[in-house]
Amino acid sequence: MTLSDYFSTVTLPQAAKPYPALLDFLQRRFPRVPRASWERRLAGGKVRDADGRPVTAGTSYVPGKIIRYLREVEREPVIPFAEKILFASAELLVACKPHFLPVTPAGLYVNECLLHRLKKQTGNADLVPLHRIDRETAGLVLFSCNRATRGLYHDLFLHGRVEKTYQAVALCPVQPQQSEWQVANRLAAGQPWFRMQTVQGPANSFSSIRLLERKEKRGRFLLQPATGKKHQLRLHMSSLGFGLVNDRFYPELLPEAADDFQRPLQLLAQTLRFRDPLTAKIMEFHSERRLLWEEPGERQVCPGL
Repeated sequence: MTLSDYFSTVTLPQAAKPYPALLDFLQRRFPRVPRASWERRLAGGKVRDADGRPVTAGTSYVPGKIIRYLREVEREPVIPFAEKILFASAELLVACKPHFLPVTPAGLYVNECLLHRLKKQTGNADLVPLHRIDRETAGLVLFSCNRATRGLYHDLFLHGRVEKTYQAVALCPVQPQQSEWQVANRLAAGQPWFRMQTVQGPANSFSSIRLLERKEKRGRFLLQPATGKKHQLRLHMSSLGFGLVNDRFYPELLPEAADDFQRPLQLLAQTLRFRDPLTAKIMEFHSERRLLWEEPGERQVCPGL
């Protein structure tokens, strides 16, 4: 059993009276966690309130109340690749993560995530990621180091003031008639729960996509998302007929299987650029990682992993 070194939090939402029992809420909120697991955690003092007091199955449900809990998994996979810190100050930390490593605890991953590794490496328990990239994606992630100034940097992402550039290698069977595309559509949760889908309605995702070069039925693309929806770039590329190399989710969901470390998703969060709200200086960061730009049949670990 792997137990997280840090508490995760959940805020009890508004609900109709009579309020649910706390145990019933936790089971509905986290359907993949067995009820018996929550019963054991509550009885063992592994669930606390915002003040650190133990929460039990008999604790009253209070909307807005913050519940803190230690995540645990039976057997946590090990990701055998290292992250790299590119920049660190009193306010910010910029790290370049490898493929396969989640940014925060999720699913089978508790301590094998970028956030936990960086907290251990820096000794700063206040680190918080200011945005996310998929577990399967490699590249840059920006963290806040100081809760006093965190809101200023969150606002950069909230108002679209961070320029993000990705590179991708995708299937490109024939030479397209154009080399640039503007994609705008509405994304929503799909089926299964971890996939996204395009739905009718006002667009909530926007990407600029440019084909840089093509060879052997593959293309190397420059991607510039103006929004940050889950799986946005993977879906936008797939919608154009350019499925990313080694994408197991789009356009078709492949059968569940263990990670193949020799076949990383060919998507890289390559650059971040923004004006620092404290110093007014332009900050720009570049990943040193490179994607595979090889013959289609080759099996290689992505350089820089």
